[in-house]
Amino acid sequence: LAALERQVFDFLGYQWAPILANFLHIIIVILGLFGTIQYRPRYIVVYAIWTAIWVTWNIFIICFYLEVGGLSKDSELLTFNISRHQSWWSENGPGCVRKEASMSGIKGLDNHSYISVIGCALEYRYIEVMHSSFQILIALVGFVYACYVVSVFTEEEDSFDFIGGFDPFPLYHVNEKPTNLLFKQTYLLISPTGFSGMEGMNK
Repeated sequence: LAALERQVFDFLGYQWAPILANFLHIIIVILGLFGTIQYRPRYIVVYAIWTAIWVTWNIFIICFYLEVGGLSKDSELLTFNISRHQSWWSENGPGCVRKEASMSGIKGLDNHSYISVIGCALEYRYIEVMHSSFQILIALVGFVYACYVVSVFTEEEDSFDFIGGFDPFPLYHVNEKPTNLLFKQTYLLISPTGFSGMEGMNK
């Protein structure tokens, strides 16, 4: 649900890189849920590996909006340089008032407008940082849960008894001594000396 909510606002802001990342994340989450329901540990392992990638991606988003390491929140990196759109929250954040002024009086900028946003209670970059931080928290919880489920499934497979195949002392273990005695008695009856003995007894 958190990923879907984030996907909606990234669509509204035309943030193409986050849109693709969110789409992959939703698919992997569904795959992990399917693996949990259908007892498929491999699918859960794929989800666990993806959570590490997802955490890394969200750390990058945090660094991007906080302008860490030479990154700039005003760059077109998240839109693949296709457009100059920014986060939807930059104009629609809590308390933000969007004002549009015509720039027809400036040469070369006719039919263009200048958009200013004032009165925001919280800057949009901090909203994006909170979104990414929440995704990191959920991913860490999901990673721990995935490891636990995989360990439970593995223990169940190891303890499963294929007709006593894994049990060194199966419950249906039968003492071999009576069987050996029975075999020896049968051998004496069938052997030549055994037949001679029986002929003597008949006589």
